[in-house]
Order: sequence, then C-alpha cells, then structure tokens
Amino acid sequence: MMENQTNSSGEEDGSGERGLLHSWKGYSCSITPERVLVSRPVLQASLGTRHGILLAEGSQVYSFGEMPWKSGMAGTTTVPVLEMALSDQRVVSVAAGSFHSGAVTEGGVVHMWGENASGQCGLSGATTVPDPRPVEMVDHETSPSQPVRVLELACGEQHTLALSDCREVWAWGSGCQLGLVTSVFPVWRPQKVEHLAGRYVLQVACGAFHSLALVRCLAPQEARRTLPDKCGQCHQLLYTMTDKEDHVIISDSHYCPLGVELAETREQPSPTPRLRTSPSEPVLSRLCPSMEFTVAPDGVQPTDNVPGNQIQKDTQEEEKDQTSSRTPMTDAAALPLTDSSKSSGGVETLSKSSPYPDEQALNDYLKRLSDHSLAEHVGKASVAVRCDQPTGDTADAGPPEPSTTSLPVNSVGSTFNSLVASCASAVGERMASTYEALSLRKVMGYYYPSGAAGCIPGSSEALKETREERVRLEDSMQGKKSSSLGDIREGEADGLSRRLSLPGLLSQVSPRLLRKVGRPRVRAVALSPAAVPESEEHLPSLHTEVWSWGRGKEGQLGHGDILPRLQPLCIKSLNNKEVVRVAAGAHHSLALTAQSQVFSWGCNTSGQLGHMDSPSTIPRLTKMSEGIRVWDVAAGQQHTVLLADGDCFQPILYYSGRQIKEGTSGTPQSDSGGYTQQPVLLPFCMNLGYVSSVFAGGQSCLALADRNVMGFIASLHELAAAERKFYCKLSSLKSQILRPLLALENLSTTLGSTTAQLFQTLASNFSRLCHLTGQHATSLTAFLRCGRDIKGLVLLDHATIFLDTYKEYCGSVGNLLVMGGFQALVKPSQDAFGKSLECVQQLLESGEENAPSSDLLVSLFSLPVRHLHDYGRLLLKLATCFEVSTVEYQKLQDSCSKYETLALHLKRKRKEAEYTFHFWKSFPGKMTDSLRKPPRRLICESSNKALTLQNAGRFSVNWFILFSDALVHAQFSTHHVFPLATLWVEPVSEENTGLYGLKVTSPEESFTLLASSPMEKAKWLRAINQSVDQALSGAAQESTVPGSSPIQRPEPPISRTATYTFYKDSRLKDATYEGRWVAGKPHGRGILKWPDGRTYIGAFKNGLEDGYGEYVVPNKTLNKDDHYQGHWKEGKMHGFGTYSYATGEVYEGSFQDNARHGHGMLRSGKLTSSSPSVFIGQWIQDKKTGYGVFDDITRGEKYMGMWQDDMRQGNGVIVTQFGLYYEGAFANNKMMGTGTLLSEDDTAFEGEFSEDWTLNGKGTLTMPNGDFFEGTFSGVWGTGLKVSGTYYKPTLYETDKEKNRAVKLGLLAVRPEEKWRAVFEECWSRLGCKAPGQGENWKAWENIAVTLTANRRQHRDSPELLSRSHNKTLESLEFIPQHVGPVTAEKYDNIRRYLVKACDTPLHPLGQLVETLVAVYRMTYVGVGANRRLLQQAVNEIKSYLSRIFQLVRFLFPDLPEEGGIIPEPSSEAPEKRVLSSPNASPQPESPQPGRIVSSSALLLPVLLPRLYPPLFTLYALEKEREEDVYWECVLRLNKQPDLALLAFLGVQQKFWPVSISVLGEKKQVLSSTKDSCFASAVETLQQISTTFTPADKLQVIQQTFEEITQEVLALLREDFLWSMDDLFPVFLYVVLRARIRNLGSEVSLIEDLMDPCVQHGEHGIMFTTLKACYYQIQHEKIT
Repeated sequence: MMENQTNSSGEEDGSGERGLLHSWKGYSCSITPERVLVSRPVLQASLGTRHGILLAEGSQVYSFGEMPWKSGMAGTTTVPVLEMALSDQRVVSVAAGSFHSGAVTEGGVVHMWGENASGQCGLSGATTVPDPRPVEMVDHETSPSQPVRVLELACGEQHTLALSDCREVWAWGSGCQLGLVTSVFPVWRPQKVEHLAGRYVLQVACGAFHSLALVRCLAPQEARRTLPDKCGQCHQLLYTMTDKEDHVIISDSHYCPLGVELAETREQPSPTPRLRTSPSEPVLSRLCPSMEFTVAPDGVQPTDNVPGNQIQKDTQEEEKDQTSSRTPMTDAAALPLTDSSKSSGGVETLSKSSPYPDEQALNDYLKRLSDHSLAEHVGKASVAVRCDQPTGDTADAGPPEPSTTSLPVNSVGSTFNSLVASCASAVGERMASTYEALSLRKVMGYYYPSGAAGCIPGSSEALKETREERVRLEDSMQGKKSSSLGDIREGEADGLSRRLSLPGLLSQVSPRLLRKVGRPRVRAVALSPAAVPESEEHLPSLHTEVWSWGRGKEGQLGHGDILPRLQPLCIKSLNNKEVVRVAAGAHHSLALTAQSQVFSWGCNTSGQLGHMDSPSTIPRLTKMSEGIRVWDVAAGQQHTVLLADGDCFQPILYYSGRQIKEGTSGTPQSDSGGYTQQPVLLPFCMNLGYVSSVFAGGQSCLALADRNVMGFIASLHELAAAERKFYCKLSSLKSQILRPLLALENLSTTLGSTTAQLFQTLASNFSRLCHLTGQHATSLTAFLRCGRDIKGLVLLDHATIFLDTYKEYCGSVGNLLVMGGFQALVKPSQDAFGKSLECVQQLLESGEENAPSSDLLVSLFSLPVRHLHDYGRLLLKLATCFEVSTVEYQKLQDSCSKYETLALHLKRKRKEAEYTFHFWKSFPGKMTDSLRKPPRRLICESSNKALTLQNAGRFSVNWFILFSDALVHAQFSTHHVFPLATLWVEPVSEENTGLYGLKVTSPEESFTLLASSPMEKAKWLRAINQSVDQALSGAAQESTVPGSSPIQRPEPPISRTATYTFYKDSRLKDATYEGRWVAGKPHGRGILKWPDGRTYIGAFKNGLEDGYGEYVVPNKTLNKDDHYQGHWKEGKMHGFGTYSYATGEVYEGSFQDNARHGHGMLRSGKLTSSSPSVFIGQWIQDKKTGYGVFDDITRGEKYMGMWQDDMRQGNGVIVTQFGLYYEGAFANNKMMGTGTLLSEDDTAFEGEFSEDWTLNGKGTLTMPNGDFFEGTFSGVWGTGLKVSGTYYKPTLYETDKEKNRAVKLGLLAVRPEEKWRAVFEECWSRLGCKAPGQGENWKAWENIAVTLTANRRQHRDSPELLSRSHNKTLESLEFIPQHVGPVTAEKYDNIRRYLVKACDTPLHPLGQLVETLVAVYRMTYVGVGANRRLLQQAVNEIKSYLSRIFQLVRFLFPDLPEEGGIIPEPSSEAPEKRVLSSPNASPQPESPQPGRIVSSSALLLPVLLPRLYPPLFTLYALEKEREEDVYWECVLRLNKQPDLALLAFLGVQQKFWPVSISVLGEKKQVLSSTKDSCFASAVETLQQISTTFTPADKLQVIQQTFEEITQEVLALLREDFLWSMDDLFPVFLYVVLRARIRNLGSEVSLIEDLMDPCVQHGEHGIMFTTLKACYYQIQHEKIT
C-alpha cells in the first residue's frame, strides 16, 4: 500500500495533502465533487449499490452510505463510520459488493459483513452479518490442510471471489457466476474454482451476476502437447474434413453440452426439458417431428442475408473462438425462424418455447445483427436460451434447478457434419500455419453441475478427469496465442481463413491457395516477443487473457452471445490485446490494455460502454479522442469512469453512462440527456490535484487524489505518463511501419539476404524493447495506484535490463545503417506507405519537409534513444524531491547518470555507424564486399598519407584503415586484415632516427609504420591501443558502459586471450589458435586446431607447444584418432607421455623430439586381436634398443634381454608357458649362438643354436637322471633331434664329475646392473644430472622442490587427481631434511622417514622411480614370467635396485656413510634398537663403539619389498614346491598328536613341559589329551611371519617367538637360566610344527637371500639358523 514518504523528501504528512477522496454522481458541468472526510489519507476505496467502504492509513476501515445490516443505522450516513471490529487487524485491501463488504488483512485473512442471504459473506446461518467476521478458507487438497492466504477480494451482488497467494480463485455465494462444480446454492464455504486451477490469475472482478478474471498466458512449452481427436465428454470427433471441388475444408466447430446453462421459460408449465446438446447430434426429433434441414448445395456459399446461416456461421466461428465446449440451444441451421428458412419448408414449432414474446422484434434484431459489418461476432443462438436473471436490480436468491431429463439422440450426424463443414469455409478467422491451425482447442474435459450429468453420454469418465489434464488440454493449442507471437502477415492469414489444404490432397487444392501456402516463410519475425526473460519476475506480464463466466443476458461475458456460462471461459477476441486490468459494472465489463485503450462490452442502455457499436456482446474499443491515454477504469451500475493522460501529465477524468437526476440540491436535471454517445470529460478534474485511482459503484463515483507536494507527486505522474506515451508511440510504430514492411512479399529479394536478416534482427530487438516499455508502463501505473516507495522502481533496481535492451536495439540499428540497409528500405517503404512516407513523418512529428526518405527512416528507428534522456531528466527531477544525504537521492542520482551516459554512448555509436557508412560509399568497390561487415566500425584511416609503411617502394600505395576489430593494410588490388585482438603496437623511440615510427607486431608479421608528425603518431597510437583494448574486453566492457566504464588503460595488456588463424607459417598454415598470447606469440594455455582435424590443447611458450598438452591426429584410413597426452618442449613431444595409436597400440613412457626415447611401455592389440603383446624397456629414437621385456601373449612367450633397432640382439632369456627356459645369445631377432635350454622336467641342452628353438652345432644334452650326450645336434626342440655324439651314464662313484654336470643358470642372461638403466638415468636427469652421480647436490634439491610445487599447483586445479593422504604427504615433503654435515642417529632417522614418504608419492622423483621399478618388476615376473628358474635373477635384480637407489640417496645426502658404514649412537641414552639385543645372549662385539650400521637393505627394503613381494614370493614357492610338499605332509602327520605326546616324541626335556595352561584367565591342567595349548602364544607369534614382508621384520618375529618361549619356560622353572642349543632346539621345533606355516621353505630362502649381511653373525643370525635347521629337520623326520 501507499507508504508514507520518508520525511527526507520534505513532505508534510498532512491529511490535507495526500489520499484525498472525492465523490460525485453523473457528468453535468455544474457538478462539484464532495470531499469524503476522513482524518487520515485514504489508500483505497470501493463502492456498492448504495454504500461504500474505504481504507485509510493505519489500516483503518470506514463504511458510509446505506447500511441496513447495521443495527440502529436506518438512513444514509454521509460521514464514514469506523469499523471497530477491524481496529486490531492490519487491513491491506477492501472490496464492496452490491450489499456486502469485505476486507483482507496482511496475513491473508478475509473478513466479511453485510447482506448474507445468498451466502455471499461466506458465513452460514445468518441472513445479515452486522460486523466484519473472519471467513474460514482452507485448502483440503493439500495434506495436511492449509489455510488459504488471500491477496485480493472482489464482490458482486450474490457472490464473492477471492484471489489466493497461489494465484487461484476461490468463490462463495450463489449463482452460475461462481464458476463452481455444483448446483446446490448458496455455497457457504469458500471453494476453489477448479476450472482456473493450474493457471496464474492476476486479478478478479465481479459484476452483479458475472465474474471476470485476468489470467497470465501459459508458457508455450506448457501449451504445446498432442491432443486427442475426440471430445472428452460427448465423444464426438473434434474436427471434420470435407472435400470440396478445389480444396478441403477442415472444421473444428465442435460443441459440447457443458459450460452453458439453458432454461425453459417459467411462464410455460409444459414439460419441455432444458436442452443440453451438441450440434453434431441435433436432438430435435421430439420437439419438431417434421423438421427439415436446409443444406446449401456444394459450391454455393450461403449469403449473409440469411440470418439462419448467419447464426450457423457465427456459432462455429464463436466456437472456434471459445476454449470451452458449450452449446447454443439448437443449431442455427435447424432454427426455422426467419422467413427465408420458413420458405424452404421449415416448421414453426419452436417459436412457442421462445422466451421472447415479440417474435418480430427478435427477427429484426437478428437481421440487424447479420447485416452488421463485423460478421465475425454475433449474438449467437440467442433464441430459446436464457439464464434466470431478472432485469431489475433485485435478483432471485437461487438459480433454477437443472433438469435431469435426458433427450433421445437422433443420429443425423453425418448430414449435419457436411453442413457444418461447408459453412465452416465461410467463417473467416486468423490462422498462422497450415496444420497448427487446426484449432483443437475445444478438447476440454469440463466439469458441470452434477444434476445435469445424467444427460451426457460418457459423463462418468469425464468427471474423472484431473485438473492438470484439463489445463493441459485446454491450452494445448494456445501455443501461438500464449507466446502471443501473432503472425506478422495477419492479412494473409485472414485470407486463408479456415480452409486448409491437407498434403495428401494437393491435387484438389486451388492454385490460389497453393500459392499462398507455398510462400516462403523466412520473414516470419516474432513481433510480439516473449518478454525479456530476466525481466519477467520484476515486471508485470502483458501476455494475458480475460476469462468470464456467469449470466450473460446483457452480453457482459463478451463471447458474442447472451448465453450464461457455468465455467470460466476465455474471451478469445481479447487475446494478444495486452489487457492489464479488468473492471465489472453491474451488467457491463471493461478491459484496460497496456496501450492505454479500453475495451467494453455488455449492457449499453445509457452509453456506459463509451461507444454506440452493436452488438455489444463482444469487446469493442471505447471511443476516446486522439491522444487520450486511459490508465485506470471503474464501472458502476450504469456508468463508467476513466482516468487518463491528456496533453499535460496531470490526470483527467472521463465519464460515460447514465446522467443522474439531482433531487433537492441544485437544479433538477432532465433525464432526456442521460445518455452519452462517447466518454465525456469531467471539467472539475483539474481542481482535484493528481488523481491516482478511480472507483465506481451504484450511481456514484470516487476519485482518490494527491496534492503535489515538493513536486514529488507531479514528477511521478510525469514519469508514468511519459512511459505510457512512449509505449503507445512504439506500438503504433510497430503496427504501422514494421508489420507492413515485414509483410511485403518481395522484401528479402529487394533487400538482399544479409540486409533482410539485419532488418529482421532490428525488428525483433525493437519488439523486445517495445514489450519491455509496455511492461514498464504498466508497472509504473500500478506504482501510482499503490505503494509510492521510490525504492521499488524497476527503473532503478533492474536498470541492467533496460540498458541491455536499449544497447542491443541500437546495435542492430547501427548494423543496418552501416550496411546501407535504410537506403535499401526506401523503395519497399514507398511501396507500402506512398512516395512521401506520410505515416513516417506523422510518427516522427518532425517538420523536416525535404529530408531524404532514408534519413526519415533512420530518425524513425532512432526514436527510442531520445527516451533515455527522458529517463535521465525525470529521475533527476525525482531526486530533487529528496535531501542530498538520503539513500533515495543517491539511488536516483546514480540511475540518472547511468541512463544519461548510455544515451551519450549510443549517440557516439550512431555517429560511428554514420561515419563508417559514408566511408564505404567512397571506398573502392571490390574491397568493400569483403571488408564490409555489419558490426565493423571505422575508427580512422590514412588516405591523407598521414601514415606510411617504412621501406616501402617508391610507387607502392599503402593505405591503412583502422576498424573496430581489425587493422587493414590496403594496396593497389590487395589488402591484408590484421585482427586487433592479436595486434601489439609500440612506439619506436625518435632519438636516433628522427622518424615518428610505430612498431606493429602480429602473430606472423611485424612492420614499422611512419607517421607524418608527432601528433599523427600519438593519434594513431592512441586509436590503435584503444581499439585493441575494446576488441579484447569486447562484450565485457560493452555491458559496463553506463556510468561505470572502466578506467581507460594507456595501453592494452601485452598478455591476452585471443583467437587467430595462421595463414603463412608452414607448420601452422590455416590452423586456428585460441588461448593466451604474449607479444605476438601463443604463450600460456591454448587450443590449436588444424583444418585436417589435428588438435593440440595445452601449454605454449614463445609460440611453441611447451609444457603439458594433449594432441589428437585423425587417422583417415582407420577412421580413428591418434591421441597423445603428455609433455612437450619447443614444439615437440618431450618428456613423459601417453600415445594411443589409432591401431589400438598404446605407448606410455618417455619422448624426445617427437620420438619414443628413454624408458617406455608399448601395449599392442587388445587380447582379442591378432597379436596382443606388451613391451617394456628402453627406446632410442623410436626403436627398441637396450634392455627390455617383451611379453608375446598369443605365443605364450616372454623375452627378457637386449634389443637393437626393434630386434632382439645380444644376451637374453626366454620363458614359455609350457615351462621351457632358454638363456643365451640372440642375433637378428633369433636365438643364434651359444645358449642353454631347459625343459620343465629338467632335461637340459647347452650348445649352439641357429634359429628359435633350433639346435645346430656342438653341445651337451643332459637328462633329468644325470645321463648326458655330447656331440653335434640339429633339429627343432620338441620334434625329432638328429644327434651324432657320445652318450654318458655317470656311475655312482663319479661324484665330482656329477657335481660339475649341474647346469649353472644366469651366466648368459643380462647382468642385473645392466637392466633398466634407462629408468635410473631418467631419475638422475630429473635431479639435474647428466650421468649417474655427476651433478650438483643443491641443483638436485631445487629440482625436487620445483617438481613438488608444480604438482601441488596442478592438484589445486584438479583436486580429484590426488587423494587427501597424498596431499598431506606432499605437504610434509616440502620440508627438506638437513642434508649437509655429519649424519647422526637422529638425522639418519629423519632421512629414513623422508625416504619412506618420498617413495610413497609418484610426484617425487624417487617415488616415480620406485613406481616404475615396481611396474617393470611385475611385468617381468608375473604371468609367463612366473618360472622357478628365474628366481635367482629376480633376487639379484632386487639387490641391484637397492644398490642403485642407495647411490641416488647418497647423492642427495652426501654425508651418509657408504654401505656397511657406522653411525655412532648418542652415548648418553640407551640405544633405541640395538642390532644385537637380547637379555640372554652375550653380544658379539662388531665394533669398538656401539652404533648403527648403514645398509641399503635396512633403509630401502621396507619401501621396496612390500610392492615386489607377490611376484617374488610366487617364484620362491614354485622353486621350493617339491621340498615344501614333503615338509607339509610331515607337519600334517605330526600335528595329529596331542601336545604331551609330541613334546615327548621331539625329545623335549620334561622340565620344559607346561603343567598348566591359562584359558581366558583360568588355570587348566595339561592332560594327555590336551592339544594345541602348550606354548600357544609362541606359536601364534611365529605364525605372523607370513604377514611380514622384509627379512628384518621376519627376523623380528622369530626373535619374539624365542622370547615368548623363554617367558613360558621361566614361568615354569621360576629361576634364571640360560638356553643351550640342545635344550632350545626341540622346544622351538615343537613351536614350528604347531605353527603350521605352509610355505616355510620359501620364507626361509627369502630371509636367507635378502638378509642384511651385517646381521648374519649376530643373535638374529643364530635364531634364523635355528629356524632353518627346524625346517630341514621336519623334512627328514622319521616317524616311528
């Protein structure tokens, strides 16, 4: 509501200034309005028939007039009486019905009082309600039920409507005007009007017996859905087709019997039932047995002077116009009422049931209607139809009871359909496109009074329909309408009317129709666009519909007939009219549009409609003088009040309707002049001040006005009036100029496609601007009516919407101007508007008589820009009403400057466009075509020789033209364009040369320009720099233009983002680069695309790919891409990367100079393809060279050895899946030279080979049992071998000879330190060393720091790459341990911890090394490589890893002692972990002082071994398989014995036998049957040996086992004692047996092979020897 102006505005809050209410009756000159005296400013008022109600500031509600429902109030009170019952409520709006009133509180609660006989107060049980009482409104559809919050009320004579905050309509009271699904009245409780549910209702209004709702159109997507082809209720076809001679007629005139209330006359007691019928099934057999149909013969159009036909035509027409399905009583073709139809044999039976006593009068009326020029709308089937509605002011309390008699149905459908169809062709109605226009809007499942349900076939199904379906169906065809896109070529569409040619029947379609349909549809620009999307929430919608329902006897429903409607129905003729407000008088209705026009319809007995056109059953425009813009309307019983803008912005009042006789006061008026032909100006309105709203009711009128305080009110009115005027101007420009131009058939040919496209863009941008202005004008009007808080002005809060729309529009005008579009438009305009373009001059209101036509058009389309100055001026005017210090002042001031700045900016833009246009006129033609582009503007050019090219030839012509997006260098016949985004310009110093030079750099050229003077130099430098800057900031800067333009930089940034296509550079020719640049070179992230499909995305440096990037190369033959992801250096692949080939191969590893170089893995083929294989190893210049492992999966072979140029060359090992093992020499990819071959069963051959698996030459063949051949062999292994030689069978005594016969493996394999050299070299190079050990220690640490930082930054950009623990590890690695100075024990621990972390993350060079080694190790020894003969090589490989990594560690920590060196322990404290530590064994002194021995295995095995453990342990298990089987069998057998028996068997001394054992803290005796209980804790400890990885950990487990045994024995003996080996061994043997370790042999061998050498002689060494002895003892145990 209207808030108090803040005092800062300097307003006095006197009631004498604001919210003054004036009341008067009639329109004579002598009237002076009376002031309605209330102590406070009035905010809102409402009038009933004889009373009124008003709302004053402070939520006070007053009533005045006749109020019979109040006790003790007999007569009329002119003084408003305060409604005390509402004193404690915050009322926000009030409404008066004929004899009742209502108020709505801030919380949305409704209070009602007054007459309640028809339930209109919503309170049951009382006929009158003396004081306001709250009405209970609950929505039972929600669960739990929710109270309904109401926004506004409207009251009629016997009903009330409420609009909820969900925008739904609720109704109560009596009569069909409720729109409810009921026939029982009164309705005491508020009920939802189901028919409007799902729609967004903006406003409701009530007449005496009818209702209006203003509804926002559904969005197009909600409305476009497929439709059924039958009616939901009566199951008739919704549209029919009739084949005529030259065309097909499609008719959708389907009537459904719902939504119309028909009644027989009361006077006639005869049982003629009320009719509810559909025209497709005429139900007239009972009434008129001898009726005949008059059908016009084919091809003959029925003429207009046959009223029967007229009605028929209009019936269909109207039905086409209705969204709902309802019907006139009978079809017009079957109404034999007029003379012409009687003569054709009709019978007059029907006339008796006509409610009109005078039939002749009726016929005259019908005749008059049919002759009326507007045949489109008519009072349809006004015969035999009425809604029980008395003519007087008093009305029946209840509606008539609906009849339930159903009528027999006669199937005359087919004849009738053909009739309907032929008539349909006569009906003209706009239609936009061929098939969409099958207006299937009729398909609505309507609810209807339950009593009537019996009459309708299929009614039960109809009832089931849900509300959503209804809304959907109802609007499925309103797509065109709701986006209100109205086809531009409306005339043409009209011509097409309702004849549609269907594609399948083109043979029968008339050529004229074909021409029309076949017209190109390119030009259909939406001229009424959907609103600017972001503005929708802040601005009122103009896409509205008006719905009406209730009694229609006076035509007040606007559907062109006088039938009642039980359900809300859309008034089709008001669609696209942008209605923003509706008002209802007793029996007439008004609709106010955004264009300040008023449509009126209904009762016109006193001229209250403001026009004399008949029929008044459809909305028509009220006749207002030119230039009068109405912005508020009110309707009383027989009069209308209009509030309008005239010449000045002080509002004026108009009155149309009944003149009121003045009784005693004043001279009596004669009633003869009580009829207005058009609205009359009320002369007193200028004395009232600034009227903000009008109200009417009964015979009275009210006007609410403000006096002009401090100019504030006047400025507000001026702003609103200016906006309304501007919108009317824009609308007329749109309808008078744009539409006709766009509708011209030859427009695109005349203009040419580019210009036509630009003109269309201009048109649609103009439409957006126009629509926005309309919304804003409506919003300002509402702002005047209520709530004057300046902070709510859309113009201030959402300025960007306005600024953007203006900018877009002016941009399109400029583009059209530059391309000479306005010159091209002259001819079409003259065709459309005549030679001198009068209508353009009229719209311009300019006195330029002789201006050229093109200039007129430019001025016309530049009109809107002038309006920005109005905004600025008026906002400034408003600002002056406030103190300078206030927020309001500041806000208005800022906005004012925004609009002014934009206006200046757009003016400058237009100047630029004109300058450019004139430049093109003079420019040589050939170049114009290629250089002239709509958005391109000229900045400056050097035709005056002010700028020349340095070192140019004497006769060369060099012309430089600077455009807004490019610098053009033009010569005689050629020109070159340099895009500004990739142009760098810098001044050349003048000191040495004396020349005024500018150095210009572009990606592929740089040249020097010489200016003629320092002035010119400065001018061009500034011009180029500014243009470059703008080209770069582009859209970003454009949007900030108003008032906040960024500070102009002296020069654009040297580093920038831009797109460029190369045209010279051989490598990059025609490639497009998009990304970062620095000084003419790609630098930073970017994308490079070649025309042949190659793409690079990644980092650049100085114009070349450098850093991480992805590269895609399409392979045309395979139709797939090669894809590289990895590192680049100076334009080439360099460093680590992954290359996926189109063939399916994938290489992952190092690159150098675009070739595979260094360590890498190549996977070829999928497992299903012909040759899947994996190679991992060293590459040199794209070829396998050096050590590598090749796994040939299809052949089941694995090669580990040396390579040269992609061939196996040098020593190597091959193992196969069948257990064959070969080691020896290879040449040219074959086994060639000396080698050793073993098969699975230990048959061995040592000698010469010539091919794979082919023996050829001398050698020795040894059998598994020791027999051997010596001699010459030839043949392939596994097939027959040819042997010439000697066979030996060793005797038992040749022990030495036999020993030497065992084949030594590994001698011909690659030495462990030769393996994987490339991997280690890469690690060294990462640390900045050229070769292992050669480099600077500080440099290595620097490289590590750089690598980690870079990886962390990358992690920040894409956190998903790293886990959180990795991130933590990275953080902790940033602290470099102290690596200079002697290493102490503490420092050694730090180093050890650092190494563990470093090896844990692949982002650290050491971690990467470890990860690669783990990968190659697994690659080698898994799968086919799991061959027991490889065990020794696998162990040696691990040892070589340790020594080589240790070398790296010592390089990083140079003071670390070498292998076996000693770090002194701090003497003060006890050693943390002595190498020799046991309470019971005397340490053997290794060194004179205690210390820690440095060993690579102690330092690195904990990191390395856990990852290599699975393949390694598998090899041990395979190697030891046979002896472990023997051992296991023995373990299983011995474990069957109970504890004591086993102890005895193993020879454990009795004193060590446990006597009792503790089970869960309870002592239990050891019995002879006890099993698995003795030494249980020691057994459990030993079992953990399988869960550890490193030898040190395994030895630790053995030591703990010994300690457990000792503890247990000490507890038995209760005295100190020292073990002797003889005592200890049997006990330990018992524990080993009971521990049941499956692969003990493998564990023992692993410990033995990888044990720290310094441990072997210590205590751990002795314990390990004991375990080993146990293992061998168990194997050879003899069980007796």
